[in-house]
Amino acid sequence: MSTGEIDILLVEDNPDDVELALHALRKEHLANNIHVARDGEEAVDFLFCQGPHAARSFERPPKLVLLDLKLPKVDGLEVLRRLKADARTRNIPVVILTASKEERDLIMGYGLGANSYIQKPVDFDQFRETIKTVGLYWLVINQLPANGVAQAASAGNK
Repeated sequence: MSTGEIDILLVEDNPDDVELALHALRKEHLANNIHVARDGEEAVDFLFCQGPHAARSFERPPKLVLLDLKLPKVDGLEVLRRLKADARTRNIPVVILTASKEERDLIMGYGLGANSYIQKPVDFDQFRETIKTVGLYWLVINQLPANGVAQAASAGNK
């Protein structure tokens, strides 16, 4: 894995959804560097530059996290809780992308600081279009600080 800049951290354990998301993002040329974490523990290790990702630097956070909720090892809400509780990562936009229809998950997700909550469409074309739209908005249209979210977080702590 490259230790360079990651556009998107995709946290997803379903191989079919991973493949569809990667295909949609790459087809639309929305993200050059996508890292896939297949469980919540790997996502936490990646975000906090620990364990197998200790060589990463907090100076190059992902520009966007696409986060499933129903994950092995550490669930998505706990990943979100940790990410938003730490000043080094709290400004990274997080889009929950889940099959969950539970109102509790929606309320908890926003309560923990999710920037968006999207129920995964079951239709292939709708799923692809949703990923395209999410990527377009968060990576092209939405304005982030020029020097990245990590520096914005540290500026807010001074």
